[in-house]
Amino acid sequence: MSPKKIVKIVAGIIIFFTLPSLLFFGYLYFKHNEDLPEVTPSEAADVVAQKMLDTLDYDAYKNTNYIEWTFNNRHHYKWKKNEDFCEVYWKDIKVDLNINAPNSSTVLVSKDTLNTADSKEYIEKAVEYFNNDSFWIVAPYKVFDAGTTRSLVPLENNKKGLLISYTSGGSTPGDSYMWLLDKDNKPTAFKMWVSILPIEGLEASWSNWTTTETGAQLPEFHKLLFLGLEITGIKTAM
Repeated sequence: MSPKKIVKIVAGIIIFFTLPSLLFFGYLYFKHNEDLPEVTPSEAADVVAQKMLDTLDYDAYKNTNYIEWTFNNRHHYKWKKNEDFCEVYWKDIKVDLNINAPNSSTVLVSKDTLNTADSKEYIEKAVEYFNNDSFWIVAPYKVFDAGTTRSLVPLENNKKGLLISYTSGGSTPGDSYMWLLDKDNKPTAFKMWVSILPIEGLEASWSNWTTTETGAQLPEFHKLLFLGLEITGIKTAM
């Protein structure tokens, strides 16, 4: 077979696999991409945010010290919230994560403790997993976190979205989320403007709620486009 023919075959294979993906991404982009709303933080938005917290029983969440869950059947967490400590598990790895001082965390691989030099990569991964996966379970309770602003966004049918922008904290400061609320100010979904996603304004559901042992209300499932994010094994304690 000549080199020219090999090049044609390789090029054909690349086009065969990449063109549908590019077309699909283009479809999703033009269908779902939205610019971040240009709105101003306001006291009215603070009022709506507080109503949302009241509906979700923020006091019960605040008094909850221990939260355990599994994210998408891959990452497992045992979070002692008031102690800023979390056991993070994936595959055969366990990280005893000191949330406020990650470098002091301990890493075990197949139950063997790693030394400091070898543990850095695993600690960074545990921090990334924790920041992402804990947000998918407790995000509504973080609307008054330090470094946040709250604004109201006009929507159709005289409704308003609650836009929360994070100027600091987490793995990706600068992200914004617009909560969509029902008539009782309970979240049903949010739209995301986040650095890790190439499409702005994607919507994810927040509709599968469970009331835990401590009274805190936490989600068990999110739908994002055609993907499902499962949160299982939820346990809470004071």
